[in-house]
Amino acid sequence: MDFALDSSQQLLVDSLDRLLEQHAGPARAIALGPAAHDDALAAALVDAGYDALALELGPLAAVLAAERVARAAGAVSAGASLVVAPLVFGEPVRGPVALVEPARTRVARFAPMAACLLVLGTDAASAVDEPAASGGVEALESNFGFPFGRVSAGLLDGARPLAAGAQQTLACAWRLALAAEIVGAADAALTHTRAYLSERRQFGQPIAAFQAVAHRLAQCAVRLESTRWLLYETADRAASDGERCALLSGWAAELAALVHGETHQLSGAIGFTREHDLHVWSMRLKALELELGGADAHYQALTLSRWPASGA
Repeated sequence: MDFALDSSQQLLVDSLDRLLEQHAGPARAIALGPAAHDDALAAALVDAGYDALALELGPLAAVLAAERVARAAGAVSAGASLVVAPLVFGEPVRGPVALVEPARTRVARFAPMAACLLVLGTDAASAVDEPAASGGVEALESNFGFPFGRVSAGLLDGARPLAAGAQQTLACAWRLALAAEIVGAADAALTHTRAYLSERRQFGQPIAAFQAVAHRLAQCAVRLESTRWLLYETADRAASDGERCALLSGWAAELAALVHGETHQLSGAIGFTREHDLHVWSMRLKALELELGGADAHYQALTLSRWPASGA
């Protein structure tokens, strides 16, 4: 597979980056706060047609968009709205989309303002329209860079079932979207850390010049690029393959853990302060790392996909 973006993909990324320069960035994310949804950015993405990419150009185009939004610290449900909902419903969904797996937890990103809640059940998928309007979502305080809400059991009981096969589509699309957001946030966190370490000096030279530091940055960069290419290949060739998608999301969760830990250790305590932008991406990485149960749960899903339980 040729991993270089073709001319149309590069045009897509470049045009989206220009939009994100106006409507996103760490300063905007900090100003909005961790519990906010950026309605202006969401509207701009819809007006530009990015919510229909998955249907018009395929999952890879939508994954590229979700990755770039995460890289720019966009405070929108990019993965769920640009990747998951169009693939599950066969059409774009206006408004924030939240995803929940109630067998694991009823806490979901963007649930407090979601226009649609997609529910990943053990054997089926369902949906709830305007979940917050029903009073069935409790907003939660969080320092993890996303608005979170706890969905009531009663609200889930009233979810409308989706067509047969939607459960597999939802699971795969969610794992693709999750990996895309992790790659985007990890890329930005690592880029920001490299820049900081190149400016900060100790013993008369940049910290980034020390071999031990350079090795740790290189380890993160290698893991980032391997995850990015696995993401692109899976989105392009195996977007509905449960085994491949579970492998991807497990690998991405491990990337999130690595980059979160290394960038904060290399940056020191300043990485957690408001004066330093690193926390905008790194705290989101921690939330994304744990979504859908974390790496262990992803690899368990991979194992069950390859060797299904006999039911005995």
